[in-house]
Amino acid sequence: QVQLVESGGGLVQAGGSLRLSCVASGRTFRWYAMAWFRQAPGKEREFVAAVTQSESTTYYADSVKGRFTISRDNAKNTVYLQMNSLKPEDTAVYYCAAEGGMLVYTIPSKYDAWGQGTQVTVSS
Repeated sequence: QVQLVESGGGLVQAGGSLRLSCVASGRTFRWYAMAWFRQAPGKEREFVAAVTQSESTTYYADSVKGRFTISRDNAKNTVYLQMNSLKPEDTAVYYCAAEGGMLVYTIPSKYDAWGQGTQVTVSS
């Protein structure tokens, strides 16, 4: 089982940027497709972005397309989420997730491992 630790969250004004990081340990990172999800208070966990094992393909939720960029560095066992033009509705706890295969999914139950989450708060 892979272990995941997120960092990089914080408080930012609308229009600002943050970069989240998720460091993996315990298993071979390059075997995993990786994703970011988020969960706002009172809402279900929702898909944000995903990247395949080799970074050949990325996927985004419509709500973040054009503003967020997911990337990975397999040499550093790390996946990133660059978030630009942040909006108050982006406020949530952000989680990274790992899926031990070649496919990526938008459904949380498909993922094998989760980090503890990092809070992102965007003020208006």
